[in-house]
Amino acid sequence: MTETPERRDADGTPVTYGSYLAIDELLRLQHPRSSPEHPDELLFIVVHQASELWFKCMLHEMEQLVTRMERGDTMFAVLSVQRLNALVQIVAAQLSALDTLPPQHFAQFRGYLGTSSGSQSEQFRALEAASGLRDPHFMHAIAEHGEPPALVRAWLARPTLQSLFEGLLEREGIPMAELYTGAAPTPLFLLAEGLLEFEQGFARWRFLHVQLVERILGPGTGGTGGTLGARYLMKTVQQKFFPALWAVRAEFYGAAQLAGEGGGARTT
Repeated sequence: MTETPERRDADGTPVTYGSYLAIDELLRLQHPRSSPEHPDELLFIVVHQASELWFKCMLHEMEQLVTRMERGDTMFAVLSVQRLNALVQIVAAQLSALDTLPPQHFAQFRGYLGTSSGSQSEQFRALEAASGLRDPHFMHAIAEHGEPPALVRAWLARPTLQSLFEGLLEREGIPMAELYTGAAPTPLFLLAEGLLEFEQGFARWRFLHVQLVERILGPGTGGTGGTLGARYLMKTVQQKFFPALWAVRAEFYGAAQLAGEGGGARTT
């Protein structure tokens, strides 16, 4: 039986849980700014730092998804989007921790945030770009305070997920509507549904964020960094990454409606 070789850090000491995960360094990254320190500020910082770590994982998985779609590895792309969907759920779920933050407590340390705002998150903006946002509202938002960050520009220069998916369909010679008319699910069908699940999860995450902001700040209060708060966030809930995948559903019901007008209503 082969023994696992002992791994050592740069200083020659054995690799431990703490050294492998850099726990000491990680736990020194939380710096509440309120004075005296507000007991709820640590929670606020940790939730947002954790979100940025999950964003890093999501962008890593997005890179895997895009690469596999570019190569035509449909089933591997299905696995990638499944993991991406699990990560979206985690990021959305952790917002519930901030639901325990009463508005009067946040008001006591909000001023110490300065001009910081979640809209300034480069990784979040990169995720939006990677997912396929290219509409004028998004492009204006990312350029409002100067040239977009390099990470965002890099994703904007790449094909959208929708265009990559349409490329897979074209390669197989399959019209999009036929994904939903076959005798059995195909890998492309599973990928299509996985992409829509990602979009729904992203929209759910946005909606939960809106509810959180309204619960703490109220519907009409402006956000930090000069943003419009919940009013701006609510507009983003309607953004679509895969309009073609949503539109193809209307083809079935549009055809049924036309048939019904011609004589006899159809229900399937």
